[in-house]
Amino acid sequence: MDYRSSDSPGLETCAGPRSEDVLPASATAAVKVVIVGGFGVGKTTLVGSVSEIRPLTTEEPMTQAGVGVDDVAGIEHKTETTVAMDFGRISINDQLVLYLFGTPGQERFWFLWNGLFEGALGAVVLLDTRRMDVSYDVIGRLEEKGVPFVVGVNRFPQAPRYPMEQLRAAMDLDASVPMVDCDARDRASCRDTLLTLMRYLYTLTTASTEHQ
Repeated sequence: MDYRSSDSPGLETCAGPRSEDVLPASATAAVKVVIVGGFGVGKTTLVGSVSEIRPLTTEEPMTQAGVGVDDVAGIEHKTETTVAMDFGRISINDQLVLYLFGTPGQERFWFLWNGLFEGALGAVVLLDTRRMDVSYDVIGRLEEKGVPFVVGVNRFPQAPRYPMEQLRAAMDLDASVPMVDCDARDRASCRDTLLTLMRYLYTLTTASTEHQ
C-alpha cells in the first residue's frame, strides 16, 4: 500500500507498518521461538491464533507431488501445507516480545529448519496423539541441536486422551521437559504454552548460572 504526502501531491512515500504491527515502545527484550512438529499437527493454527499481528503464512495447496511422499494418514481432509515458514509475534508483557517461527512439517522441507533455528532460544513441539510417530524425529533433531523445548499436546477433537506420564514414556522424554495441554485454536491456551516455555528457559538459565 502506498501513502502520499499531504503537502506534496503526487509524491509517493514509503509504506510503513500498520499501527497495530508497530512494536510497543516499552519492549526491551525480544526472543525468537520456533514452533515445530510433524505434518499437520497444528503449527500454522497456533501461530495464527496467538499472534497479535497479522501472521505471515506460506501455505500452498497440496498437489500430486506429495502423493506417496507425505503421510496424510489421519489428516486426509488437509488441503494446504506450509512450504517455508509461518511468522507471528506476541507480547508476553510490556517488556518481552516473542517472535514465532513455525516450521514446515513435511520431512522433504526440513532442510529449511537450519535457518529457522538460527538464533532461537527455545521451541514448542506440538504433539498429535493420533499420530505420535510423526514427532519422534522432530524431538530427536531438537535434542541433537541442543535446543530447549516444551511439548504441547494439541487436543484435536476425537483424538485419544492419555495421561501425561504415559505420553512422556511413549515419547521417551526426560522428566525435566515440560508437557502441557494445548488447543492450537485457542489464543489463551497457546499463550499459556509459550509462557511454559519461557519459565522453562528461565529455569535452565538460573541453573546454569548457579553452576558457574
